[in-house]
Amino acid sequence: MVSTPRVPVLDGIFAPPGRDLVTSTQTTGGVLSSATIETDPSRALGPTQRPVPEFPEPAPLAEHGPARIVSICNQKGGVGKTTTTINLGAALAEYGRRVLLVDFDPQGALSVGLGKGDPRQLDMTIHNLLLESDTDWEDVVIDTGVDGMDLLPSNIDLSGAEVQLVHEVGREYILSQALKSAVPHYDYILIDCQPSLGLLTVNALAASHGVLIPLECEYFAMRGVALLMETIDKVQGRINPSLVIDGVLGTMYDSRTLHTREVLGRIVEAFGDQVFHTVINRTVRFPDATVAGEPITFFDPNSMGANAYRGLAREVLVRWRDLEKAKV
Repeated sequence: MVSTPRVPVLDGIFAPPGRDLVTSTQTTGGVLSSATIETDPSRALGPTQRPVPEFPEPAPLAEHGPARIVSICNQKGGVGKTTTTINLGAALAEYGRRVLLVDFDPQGALSVGLGKGDPRQLDMTIHNLLLESDTDWEDVVIDTGVDGMDLLPSNIDLSGAEVQLVHEVGREYILSQALKSAVPHYDYILIDCQPSLGLLTVNALAASHGVLIPLECEYFAMRGVALLMETIDKVQGRINPSLVIDGVLGTMYDSRTLHTREVLGRIVEAFGDQVFHTVINRTVRFPDATVAGEPITFFDPNSMGANAYRGLAREVLVRWRDLEKAKV
């Protein structure tokens, strides 16, 4: 059997067969180029060394739903998936959107980060929703303390679900079916995926309209991206043809170090307009907020981190709006 060669794009990053990761002004992976967003050439360059478009504050909604489902996904741990899920969700809720967070990691970090204590003490979790046909999402959902944002929690029980789902008919679509009745009640459903590319992550991708990829601005974080892109390609080709990449988010950025600046530059070289203009800086306020069990927008609402996630919320709302327009 002859394997199809992959084209090296950057050190440690390869384009899967048939895909060129380098983008310019065209639509790539379902994401509209930033060239479609009017920019002012006189505006200063942002951290990604591109002119930063103006992302206006979104108008209030007259009605809610159906939800866009987005997986926050990267098989590498410690890149900011859970932090992004919590704080992007809180920022979207702050702008009047109804948001459901799905903790799809057996470690239960999302539940802990929202102040729910020891997730092992929870009576009902996403595990029940997946495997018990008489359990509805409303039986599992809990309040986060953030107006407009709810949570489907998780704990270590979910680690057994992957084995139990193997023999299920249509096992890749179990989460999609479980969330179906929740979709009309929310504007956005954000799934915090585990650091793995196993069956649980495939379920999340199969249920989603888009994927948001947090990528730490560190060299080794880039090296595993090719495997994630190949997994997304396979899900697009075999399970969920409508799945798109909503964007790549640079996290843990520190403008004071040459290394993080160089890595962010190489991420932009590899992914072009799929990279968000918003970058999440490294700050101790994020772990402090996690210990407090609150989103950064609550814990320190005027901090750089809180404003960064508000900026990301405005940017993704523009991207999602343009994707909806492109479908018409």
